[in-house]
Amino acid sequence: MAFCKVKFSFIVTIFLLSSTTLLAHPGFGWGGPFGGGSFGLFTEFYQFSCPQANDTVMSVLRKAIAKDPRMAASLLRLHFHSSSSSGCDASLLLDDSSKIVSEKNSAPNKNSLRGFEVVDEIKANLEEVSSGPNWELPLGRKTKTANLSGSNNNIPTLNSTIQNLITFFKRQGLNEVDLAALSGGHTIGVARCVTFKQRLYNQNGNNQPDQTLKKNYFLDLKSVCPRSGRDDNLSPLDLASSAKLDNSHFKLLLWGKGLLTSNEVLYTGKDGKTIQLVKRNAEDEGLFYEHFAKSMVKMGNISPLTGFNGEVRRNCRLVN
Repeated sequence: MAFCKVKFSFIVTIFLLSSTTLLAHPGFGWGGPFGGGSFGLFTEFYQFSCPQANDTVMSVLRKAIAKDPRMAASLLRLHFHSSSSSGCDASLLLDDSSKIVSEKNSAPNKNSLRGFEVVDEIKANLEEVSSGPNWELPLGRKTKTANLSGSNNNIPTLNSTIQNLITFFKRQGLNEVDLAALSGGHTIGVARCVTFKQRLYNQNGNNQPDQTLKKNYFLDLKSVCPRSGRDDNLSPLDLASSAKLDNSHFKLLLWGKGLLTSNEVLYTGKDGKTIQLVKRNAEDEGLFYEHFAKSMVKMGNISPLTGFNGEVRRNCRLVN
């Protein structure tokens, strides 16, 4: 449980502390907690300027997830889609304006992502507790404008082949270990029928189901998602424990019960590395936790803007 708390706090902190006006004590923040001349990211960045930050984030998260358990998975997805577009810079949070077209309009994001209101609430609460008589910190993860093209082109589709997935991830500096670990984020949450209906009725353009689906699982999914209509019906990504971050996702892949093509191909896509990673994560939950934590940090460090690059937004949804 402690692991989950840390991870969900980390996810939203990446969005919010990167775009929040926080003040620093003199001499703190130049490349690390003890000073230095280089710009960068480090875990103690807000230790002095906003020591209440983590507790503030967690208080809103607890309330939001208690109200809607699906929100935990939605925030995980926000983090992945934001990092994959053009680096972890919170560009996904921007709304349409006269100057930009929001990434929320990209094919992978439109009418799909949720949780923005939770981010807004945390941002507002952080602004209330973050104050001081000094100056804006010139370091930390900054933000930039939206990148609709990057959002359309750098987020893998739900029907991706294993080779496409590996290529997408390597483009972002992530490897097969990260691919397998981050797919484990689908151990929580739900998906709409429209995202996996192709597997049930026309996987390869021949009006036949995906043959890698376990038959009883296939029949259960058909009862929820008919061939036509009901696209917004929901099915758990992990039928064993959709509200718990554990390794059951990988066990289901071994049994032919992965909901999304992009998950199941980790085991059926004939890539030796990902096949072994699925097996190892299924056998060892501690290993999955270790890989997941490291991969989340790596994803959050994709092309960050630091120092004098980018900006500190006054409102998460608008460019200053």
